[in-house]
Amino acid sequence: MTYLLKGDTGEWEVVIGLEVHAQVISESKLFSAASTSFGSEPNDNVAFLDAGMPGMLPVVNQTCVAQAVRTGLGLKAKINHRSVFARKNYFYADLPLGYQISQYDAPIVGEGTLVLDMPDGSSRSVGIERLHLEQDAGKSIHDIHPTKSFIDFNRAGVALMEIVSKPDLRSPEEAGAYLRKLQSILRYLGTCDANMEEGNMRCDANVSVRPKGSTELRTRCEIKNVNSVRLVMQAIEHEARRHIAVYEAGGTIKQETRLYDPNRGETRSMRSKEFAHDYRYFPDPDLLPLEFDDAFVAAIQKTLPELPDDKKDRFIKSYGLTAYDAGVLVAEKDTAAYFEEVAKGRDPKAASNWVISNLFGLLNKLNVDIAKSPISAHQLGQLLDLIKDNTISGRIAKDVFEIMAETGKDPAAIVQERGLKQVTDTGAIEQAVDQVLAANADKVAQFRAGKEQVLGWFVGQVMKATQGKANPAMCQALLRKKLAP
Repeated sequence: MTYLLKGDTGEWEVVIGLEVHAQVISESKLFSAASTSFGSEPNDNVAFLDAGMPGMLPVVNQTCVAQAVRTGLGLKAKINHRSVFARKNYFYADLPLGYQISQYDAPIVGEGTLVLDMPDGSSRSVGIERLHLEQDAGKSIHDIHPTKSFIDFNRAGVALMEIVSKPDLRSPEEAGAYLRKLQSILRYLGTCDANMEEGNMRCDANVSVRPKGSTELRTRCEIKNVNSVRLVMQAIEHEARRHIAVYEAGGTIKQETRLYDPNRGETRSMRSKEFAHDYRYFPDPDLLPLEFDDAFVAAIQKTLPELPDDKKDRFIKSYGLTAYDAGVLVAEKDTAAYFEEVAKGRDPKAASNWVISNLFGLLNKLNVDIAKSPISAHQLGQLLDLIKDNTISGRIAKDVFEIMAETGKDPAAIVQERGLKQVTDTGAIEQAVDQVLAANADKVAQFRAGKEQVLGWFVGQVMKATQGKANPAMCQALLRKKLAP
């Protein structure tokens, strides 16, 4: 379904491209031996090179190179066996060298593809333009002193992968799906933590609009450094509507960089958008071209894990899951592993339902991820076993699940301690059925007059009378037998 925004003069299509800066998982920085550890005291992780001291020469971190190649392979992208580091020249206080070592016309990774999983179960491919390695800048701090700014160089020189999409995205929802899928792939690969809130994945969104049916690419504006998927989507929506309003008023859009203010729900101008020649790119004279052979790439290729798209296909084929359920389960590597342990030797659809509905509900309530779940996959599997062998009913299982979350105990122990074992004794169930029927002659008459839905009410009453312990199937069978005219 095409996403269009309505203006006063017609419908408009949104054109979006995303530039994602993903911090490489590496113990040291891209060109120095300084640590990349998070949470250190300001300016603790700074080598002479990072501080811009004269005479210091950069040395390429091979781990960062391997991580970039690994990411490129995960994005099914072209790996360039020869790439060049360039100096991107601009001045800012948190850039001590006076330039950023980046890559320009010869990046380490070329074109690739990322497949979006849409809410309706369909999928769509989005082009990756390039991935290049570059240094991060330091951090300017303006809220410590009323008249002074402070600089923390701990991040200066940390390796970033800039992953640039083609302008293939057409809605805020697609942009959100793109970012979530990219996060998933990076985490599966182990090349970036991809936590936007912690700053190790940041997004710049390039937005333009064009009239419905047009194929032109109009002037775009870049929304800089948005740090959550939700805010990226909000910023794109606002910026697209701003463009439409300007065009319909007869104005023109200036190419510029803008910032998104989530409190006001609007973007504001930061600076005019620079062109490549403004940065005076040239090959870094202190760094030779980066070259590696097929064997280097092949060795990394062999270490790639099963990635989300492949795992999703396997879950659909092997477990018989819907595309939606499979997509939800593979979105995070830990969730997929949890599900597979629960499903091992059991009904995979039951396992999927319990993980997606019950477990996810619990984790949302506790505001923790699956790695900190109070119920292990082994324990949830044991609970499903108790349902399957009729030790407990599905309704009682939900109560046991809550007790498991509170106490951490195994389900069998809880059932034993609290006397929750399902009643399968025909005589005991029949006694409860007889009591319910005797007390509700009017409902019996309604059922016999053809009001079939009354049967569900009777089942509920019997379950209530047995404290939820009666076997529901046996209960229903006995009721039908006794309600027959």
